[in-house]
Amino acid sequence: SGSTRSMKSGGNDSGSGDWTQLHQNGDGPKFTRSRWTGVTPRRRLFSRKVLDKRLPILVNLRDYSAEKAVADLLAGVTVGLTVIPQAIAYANVAGLDAQYGLYSSFVGCFVYAIFGSVKDSPIGPTAIMAILTRENLHGMGPQGAILLAFLTGLVQLLMGVAQLGWLVDFISGPVSVGFTSAAAIIIATSQIKDLLGLSYSASQFLAVWDQLACHIRETRKWDAILGLSCMTVLLLLRKIKDIPVGPKDTKERTTGQKLLAQSLWFISTARNILVVVVCAVMAFVFHKHDMEPFILSGKVKEGLPSIALPEFTHVDSSNHTMGFFEMCSNLSTAMIVLPLLSLLEDVSLAKVFPDGKSIDATQELLALGLCNTLSSFVGSMPVSGALSRGAVNNASGVRTTLGGIYTGIIVLVSLQFFTPYFYYIPKASLAAVIIAAVVFMVEFHVVKPIWRTNKMDLIPAVATFFSCLLIRLELGIVIGISTNVLFLLYASARPSVQVEKQACSWGGEFLVITPDRSLVFPSVEYVRNMICKAGVKQGASSIPVVIDSRHVQGADFTAAKGVKSLIDDFVKRNQPLLFYNLKPSVVEVFQAVQPVSFHHCSTEQQLYAMLKGYSKQPV
Repeated sequence: SGSTRSMKSGGNDSGSGDWTQLHQNGDGPKFTRSRWTGVTPRRRLFSRKVLDKRLPILVNLRDYSAEKAVADLLAGVTVGLTVIPQAIAYANVAGLDAQYGLYSSFVGCFVYAIFGSVKDSPIGPTAIMAILTRENLHGMGPQGAILLAFLTGLVQLLMGVAQLGWLVDFISGPVSVGFTSAAAIIIATSQIKDLLGLSYSASQFLAVWDQLACHIRETRKWDAILGLSCMTVLLLLRKIKDIPVGPKDTKERTTGQKLLAQSLWFISTARNILVVVVCAVMAFVFHKHDMEPFILSGKVKEGLPSIALPEFTHVDSSNHTMGFFEMCSNLSTAMIVLPLLSLLEDVSLAKVFPDGKSIDATQELLALGLCNTLSSFVGSMPVSGALSRGAVNNASGVRTTLGGIYTGIIVLVSLQFFTPYFYYIPKASLAAVIIAAVVFMVEFHVVKPIWRTNKMDLIPAVATFFSCLLIRLELGIVIGISTNVLFLLYASARPSVQVEKQACSWGGEFLVITPDRSLVFPSVEYVRNMICKAGVKQGASSIPVVIDSRHVQGADFTAAKGVKSLIDDFVKRNQPLLFYNLKPSVVEVFQAVQPVSFHHCSTEQQLYAMLKGYSKQPV
């Protein structure tokens, strides 16, 4: 009788992987490797482990306590007060009416509370999602934004099912820095018009500055004063939470000191809504006295949105009806870029505020996909996790993703009861809120560390930055990623090859050549030429050459053909070539092309025995 057991050697529970089966019988253990197809038995598909992984709310509810509930309530309400003015402002950034920002701010909160795994991530409109939405509408207005949210969600769901979360790894730090910095500058530039009370139409970065220069003399004095004053107040309020109150050790503070510190923190955290409310009250008072010194936001549609599928056709200003595929064609680049950037923003939150758990990019893709798809049914633009609100969430002491439920409720209440009052919010104050928020997204401070660590990393960062500014944001990040991939391919194609001449104890010499990585098709010809040159130049076409393959973890067909050609070169000039430390799997790859005189040694004793055989001295 025999027994069989399996060990997993790669992959994860939700995807394919390599499994090694151990069959033991009277002849001893035998090892065979087979590919797991991902077909999971039904009893495992709905196991507790799988359900916990795909429905994180089950884990949160299992040990949910009154203490956690209170913490989530406080954090959710605080974030809710933060998201309302931001949502209205981000709708303006996206070129939409104010209500669409609010429509984007509640469904995602509820959905992410069930499917999301990053507790600090408050789902809703973000500056980057808003500016990318504006750049891709092409005159389609709210219908285009809602359809973009729907398609972004579908793409994210498909990527999640296909387990393509690893694609976000191709957006490197320098590319991300270049993109976010350029996006912040573009967003701030787009808000100068409202900050100064100007009226002109332009979307591209250079065109905006051109129009600004043409209309700068039309600046409305009171809008400019209000906007600049709001910016100053917002930047000052951002810092008051850092004012030291009593001893550094909070345990040593008196009750009054603790209360004062908490009050300063709350004022700093809720600074956006405080400034917007004060400005709205001021505008309301002026309006009652028949004075209109500021440009106001205007009427905001009252009540909750209706639930409906996105519209798949659009009639433009020239009365031309755009079909679904034509609309998708206009949104094509954004449909690929937005899902990845949405995931990147969300994963960045988990990295900035780690809680000791690993990030499941696949689950985050599924969660974000559901958030965007379902949000589109209530008129939402694309959403993601916002880093600024995530910082508020974390500082407020959120314990689980259930805090988002309270944020969603706050937004629903504001939609139902407070939309008439949004009419009086001055546009200059909203512009100040946006500029004061995005100015800290410009990451010029990282240039110095990048320069110190690896100067070449500045090339993709600069390429991304200027491409985003001068062309388009989504094309800019594609150019940045492409530049980075070219750098990776070049590094892969030019491995380091160490050459060393060693003496044998019996008097002979041999050449040791050590590649520093696996042999794959971009690097094969380069490594082959390096070995040939070293063999001729330093070996004088006579002494044996040993290729130390300790770092060669894998090889492909092109590498095998290159090795065969290399062996043929050495055979023609009667120079011995030996392979040492080759992995069995690599040996199989090389032997598959049937090279002549392929010699490999697994141990040092075998190597020295073969070298002695090539030596002129007797063994």
